[in-house]
Amino acid sequence: MDWLQLATERQQELITELQQLIAIKSVLNEEEASTATPFGKGPFEAMQWLLTKGEEQGMTTKNIDNMAGHIEMGAGEDLLGILCHVDVVPAGNETNWQYPPFGGIIEGGKLFGRGAIDDKGPTMAAWLAMKLVKDAGVPLTKRVRMIIGTDEETGFRCVDRYFEKEEMPTMGFAPDADFPLINAEKGIADLLLRRDMTSGEQEQIVSFTAGHRLNMVPDLATAVLTQMPATTKAAYEAFLATHQFEGTATVEGNDLVLTMKGRSAHAMEPSKGQNAGVRLATFLADVVTTPASKAFATFVTTTFAKSCKGEAIALDFNDDMSGDTTLNPGIFSVSATAAEIKVSMRYSVTFPFEEKLTAAQQAVREDGFTLDVIDNSPPHHVSADNELVQALESVYRKYSGDYETPLLSTGGGTYARAMAEKGNAPCVAFGMLFPGEPDVAHRADEFVVVENLIKAAAIYAEAIVKLASTKEKDDVK
Repeated sequence: MDWLQLATERQQELITELQQLIAIKSVLNEEEASTATPFGKGPFEAMQWLLTKGEEQGMTTKNIDNMAGHIEMGAGEDLLGILCHVDVVPAGNETNWQYPPFGGIIEGGKLFGRGAIDDKGPTMAAWLAMKLVKDAGVPLTKRVRMIIGTDEETGFRCVDRYFEKEEMPTMGFAPDADFPLINAEKGIADLLLRRDMTSGEQEQIVSFTAGHRLNMVPDLATAVLTQMPATTKAAYEAFLATHQFEGTATVEGNDLVLTMKGRSAHAMEPSKGQNAGVRLATFLADVVTTPASKAFATFVTTTFAKSCKGEAIALDFNDDMSGDTTLNPGIFSVSATAAEIKVSMRYSVTFPFEEKLTAAQQAVREDGFTLDVIDNSPPHHVSADNELVQALESVYRKYSGDYETPLLSTGGGTYARAMAEKGNAPCVAFGMLFPGEPDVAHRADEFVVVENLIKAAAIYAEAIVKLASTKEKDDVK
């Protein structure tokens, strides 16, 4: 079966449906949360839209408490899971976008929009793959189930509920990362750094804010300062000009309001972004003089400005399997009483968690901070010798002609780890970013290359057939 040819013939169908899905602003909205829309109207609408597509194809669908759902085809005792999500991170500062973030505009062979590569594009490629296999009449001896989540970007609550109530797949893959495939996912710990901002005198930092999501590099920061020298405004403007940064300095009554622009990126690769909060703190460290304000700005600069690997607070660690541990200070919140920095730490597979956290807590204590773990998802690893890994790798290499790129690790977290945590079935992240492509997830002007979208659909179709159309002795288990 020439899956690439079949996918190419349905290119417009794939593009149109992806544009329709991108148009749904499926960002978490806690203010709209209810039993009917647990994560807001957008994520629910996106899931329901896809479930309706499944019904139109005559497949079995199910909605699990409006948090997650599935579309199923085939028959048999065993179950292949394709784990996708239709929620997206916020667009951030939309002035940083050249293309409308929910427009699905095509230009230069690329389709632009929030979710184009994370994860609406890959989801729709997998959805076309299911339709291709169904329409080709391939006899399936396993069930194939697309599991649709709506809270992947903010905590996996959707799949936690799903796996509480539904059958665990026999095996699975998540089209939510890179090719050839990801068989090692770093651990993800959400950390809270906190210090007291009361010092017995009027602090110069009235407020300091940056970031909305831990899994995004902040692209905008704002500081309100008081009792600053009259020269501070000009000094900041000179700082911006010297470093070619974008920002503003405005006098409002007795206060000086500073803004700083950065560039967003995924928290798994913070060095690919420009952290607006860290940039602004770097300036403040040299101009504020009151004790708590100086301590806050100096700590941020020392800890995060030169490296994202955590050396300054004893969290640095590297292993051959998954690389460096990285830190993304994703949310800054400073008031007259306290300073809080929420950090997404992506830590190596063999990272000695308790030992390193204890050392870090001691290190930050010397700067007047406390360090607590808000949440922790352990690393996930599937051996390269696993039959699922070998099967998926062979399909990728057949369609790509790439026999050199090794299996990968990632600092990102996918539903593969959620499935592993709930059971013993193997599951890995499988595409759809191809080697050499820039990873623009969570950035302004996120895009997917249309040609690669088609190729991914063909790869997923062949993977479904390879994994779910036989019960021979070489079945993947």
